[in-house]
Amino acid sequence: MGENTTMPSDILEIRGFEISPEYIYPLFFLLLFVYSTLLFSNVGVLTLIIKEKSLHQPMYFLFCNLSVNDLIGNTVLLPQLMAHVLSTKRFITYNQCLLQAFHTVIGLSATLSRCRSIIQNAFCDNPSLFKLSCEDVSINNIYGLFFTVLLFTCSIGGITATYIRIAIICWMKKNKEMNNRALQTCSSHLILYLIMLWSGFLSIILHRFPDYPDLRKIAYILFHVVPANLNPIIYGLQTRSLRDKITQILKRKTVISI
Repeated sequence: MGENTTMPSDILEIRGFEISPEYIYPLFFLLLFVYSTLLFSNVGVLTLIIKEKSLHQPMYFLFCNLSVNDLIGNTVLLPQLMAHVLSTKRFITYNQCLLQAFHTVIGLSATLSRCRSIIQNAFCDNPSLFKLSCEDVSINNIYGLFFTVLLFTCSIGGITATYIRIAIICWMKKNKEMNNRALQTCSSHLILYLIMLWSGFLSIILHRFPDYPDLRKIAYILFHVVPANLNPIIYGLQTRSLRDKITQILKRKTVISI
């Protein structure tokens, strides 16, 4: 399929990872394991919160929202990525590509005309869709960069303000148990946040540097996969009420099995 066509087809070719034959199945089963793990953990948290009426509170609805977002984002990304790992011919329709990119983008790319049919990526995202167009997309790039900078600035500002407030409260209360619990929760949250922030930043910036395509693809996958696997642990198991419910269920199952 050529790079340039006068009448662009609705079928797009995806340029994924160049994988040596001996690594195809190990990579496939690794992705399958990661996807199965995040499915099990997030569906488990959702099911527990929905079934337990005592957990029908705003904080736990926030956990539900995180789990739903993680499930949608990774279900759109990982199954197709696994299929492309096993296949030498990697094709996707334009509408499917838009759907895959929808959960991370604002739909400006759908309005652009297309004169190319090759996605220079292992999956569909907004910058890759922009590159299908032969129009001048400078305005779109400026808007995208402005929106990204604004989003990152608000995110970092909000996190910084939150941690400063937590630090002030801990310093004023001088409660050792509370301080230890706050340190444990905040440190794990901060590590997860920094991983997500850095991988998201890399995936956006590296679109401007075509010499590092594989690093950009890996960063994008980490941006989705790492938080989806760690969110149930960090936000779920470190929350006392949710942790106690899980412990009760496990004890109940142990007694029944005995």
